[in-house]
Amino acid sequence: MENSNKYEAVIGLEVHVQLNTKTKAFCADSAAFGGQPNAHTSPISLAHPGTLPRINKRQVESAVKLGLALDCDINQVNFFDRKNYFYADLPKGYQVTQDNQPICIGGFVKINEDKKVRLHHIHMEEDAGKSIHDLDDKYTLVDLNRAGVPLLEIVTEPDLRSADETALFINTLRKLVKYLDISDGNMEEGSLRFDCNVSVRLKGATKYNNRCEVKNVNSVRNAKRAINHEIKRQIRLMEKGETVVQETRGFNTEKGTTYSLRSKEDAPDYRYFPEPDLSPVIISDTLLAEIKAAMPTLPDVLKTELMTTYGLSEYDAAILTEEKDLVDYFYEVVRYTKNYKSASNWLINSLKSHVNEHKISFKILPLQPSNLAKLIKIIDDGKVNMLAAKQQLLPQLLKNAAANPLDLAKKLNLIQDNNNDEIAEILEGIIAKYPDKFEALKRGKKKFMGLFVGEIMKQTRGKANPKLANQLIAKRLKQ
Repeated sequence: MENSNKYEAVIGLEVHVQLNTKTKAFCADSAAFGGQPNAHTSPISLAHPGTLPRINKRQVESAVKLGLALDCDINQVNFFDRKNYFYADLPKGYQVTQDNQPICIGGFVKINEDKKVRLHHIHMEEDAGKSIHDLDDKYTLVDLNRAGVPLLEIVTEPDLRSADETALFINTLRKLVKYLDISDGNMEEGSLRFDCNVSVRLKGATKYNNRCEVKNVNSVRNAKRAINHEIKRQIRLMEKGETVVQETRGFNTEKGTTYSLRSKEDAPDYRYFPEPDLSPVIISDTLLAEIKAAMPTLPDVLKTELMTTYGLSEYDAAILTEEKDLVDYFYEVVRYTKNYKSASNWLINSLKSHVNEHKISFKILPLQPSNLAKLIKIIDDGKVNMLAAKQQLLPQLLKNAAANPLDLAKKLNLIQDNNNDEIAEILEGIIAKYPDKFEALKRGKKKFMGLFVGEIMKQTRGKANPKLANQLIAKRLKQ
């Protein structure tokens, strides 16, 4: 086995973010995912002679939003270039991208309290189509629906040192693009794809060794698997005294291994030159100010606010800010209730599971925030116990958006019995039934408390107030 302790990995990423614009980067074709093969095409995206592109303003605005969120310098005068290479799914024979003058320079992604990953730049470009190989490798089918869909490519500095750090980076970036509403971040549909540049060197060394680029990884799990395999492969070669060949590699998801695709291209191989059919992109001071003013509050700021203003734990605040729709829903709920912790618990422990299970968003959750606040209130007022609320009330409220929680609780006969005398009488009957266990409880055997509370709940068909039941038992123990 390779001696991995004396080596360190050096990892840089090229992340492709597919934007959620309605149309493609340089024409009016639909940019929607799916559809019949080659349905979202036109003479422009098919590169017919004589057709001319035009710039998608939304792509430019999305790039500026991401650049501002990542503390980049916005290049207010930037250009498009042609990147020349041939693939069957690249109709023009070149890709319109940015080389010398990208729209965003520098910046960083903060992946935890201790580490910021520096960015080299962010540039705008267009996507290629999709080649589909049949099972027998006899034919290749080409679907050009995706050709021309607008992308942002984020190029990092080689600051990552492990597969786990890479996973943190990807998850942080995915959350951010969703917050900014520039991409759905759906990795399964290819909205977020990344190329991982991996090299290995001795710990303490400052010189970079040859790197291998693992292309088109589309899940966090596969990114970690590909990087870990590539680190081990390169260490084995170095331990044998062999040279790591700089090349482009693919990742076999079934075997968990990388394989050689081609030698690694450098910039001269692509013969970049300015795109003659597109004007320079000029971002005025006015437009830049408008985009800044419309920027949403970012996750780190929201997390701090949830902890300071609403008194939530760091864990709860981190969970609530995972998704923008989730934290937006929380802010709506606390307009109607001051029980912030209970609101957080309902979202994290019950509603988040419901949303994930039914593959919906909090934007279309049937339970209105005001109704969740009413549900919290009738629990706090002791009118309904938590168990009944979770098991019986909540499912009904999720089916009937207009239902009032209190009226529904009455209809379902869930209103708690807060009659001290009636519950005390039931308790005496239970004590008479289990005198030895009550004596054991008196002697400090607290495990029997659950027995007596459970019996009270059973005999009242769940309508007794558990808090009141506990208080009456404690009072009886002192007599």
